[in-house]
Amino acid sequence: MRPGALRGRPPLRVAVVSGTRAEFGLLASPLREMRRRPRLEVRLIAAGMHLLPKFGRTLEHIEQAGFTVDATVSMQSGRDDPCGEALAVGRGVTGLAGVFDRLRSQVVVVLGDRIEAFAAAAAAAAGRRVVAHIHGGDRAAGDVDDALRNAITRLAHVHLVASADARRRLLRMGEPPERIHRVGAPGLDDIRVLRTGDRTPAGRAETDRRVRALLGELAGRPYVLILQHPCGHGPAREAAIMRAVLQAVSRADLAGVVLYPNSDPGHDGIVAVIRELRDRRRWRVFRSLPREDFIRLALRARAMVGNSSSGLIESASLGLNAVNVGPRQAGRLKCGPGVIDVPETSAGVFSGLRRALQRRRPAGAASVYGDGRAGARIADVLESLIITPAITRKSLTY
Repeated sequence: MRPGALRGRPPLRVAVVSGTRAEFGLLASPLREMRRRPRLEVRLIAAGMHLLPKFGRTLEHIEQAGFTVDATVSMQSGRDDPCGEALAVGRGVTGLAGVFDRLRSQVVVVLGDRIEAFAAAAAAAAGRRVVAHIHGGDRAAGDVDDALRNAITRLAHVHLVASADARRRLLRMGEPPERIHRVGAPGLDDIRVLRTGDRTPAGRAETDRRVRALLGELAGRPYVLILQHPCGHGPAREAAIMRAVLQAVSRADLAGVVLYPNSDPGHDGIVAVIRELRDRRRWRVFRSLPREDFIRLALRARAMVGNSSSGLIESASLGLNAVNVGPRQAGRLKCGPGVIDVPETSAGVFSGLRRALQRRRPAGAASVYGDGRAGARIADVLESLIITPAITRKSLTY
């Protein structure tokens, strides 16, 4: 939009909802860019996992990153079962509806496919607010991920998609083309900035310093980054899969940097296995990490292992090969040829890890998920929005 085209338009009150550490890391770049747009009055709402000590109470990470949290909404209780998730959705819809009303939010921004995003989209759409959805049109089997993501798509009025593949999928779903904006994956933005800085002597020195501070005596030893989430199994099965992953890393004679899983059903099994690593010399465990620390550790890792979307969306930009364990990400577009699919067995993970270590690392340049400038594009789209009855009254084109 040409300079001055927005002059005279009324301010736009935008609520951004974050429910997890990982998703906030993806929202940080769009949030920074939104704050630079004079027309946008941005309010940040923290919900879900951010408020749970069990997962590191990552509300504090948001504040440490320089953002003000304008409201909080408790959802999950920490219990590990599907009924607990359903009850959390109910609490989320109720709590978020009240917050949107109090803040007089006109636009609500959500990302991805988790229950926090679904609750926010439902509360906003029912409250006649504009829903802007980042990362709609993706695919990933997960547990209920695809169902929730597609439900959010149907509730959303503005689609901020990460790839051409996602755009085509939304068009086939009947979403009008004028509502779909291809912006790229915002998770690549901070990777681009830190990776560029890491090419300078000062940047390399800072990354090395931070990695040493995080890893202690483990620093200097080859390690892999492990991110394993529940995939719809019970805790016992999830524990067995996590144990198989750790056994494969040990067999490869590598150290492991392990992050806690998300709060989906089955997480207690994974957490129980991770707790067995306490005081073991070749392992370092984090309940959570600020986004910048996660990226710096990834830049020095030998590979990424697990079933996180990071492996399929961000690994190429990080210059990492990724061992993708099991079916959780089935159907998701891969960022590059460095993603290796393996079954949920120790032998399968070991074989994939060996291949990952033998392959050349990705160059970290081009990606099907964009160029690392999604945040600015998202802010541009939101700043140009005009709230009319037409934008809130959806009609599908199929």
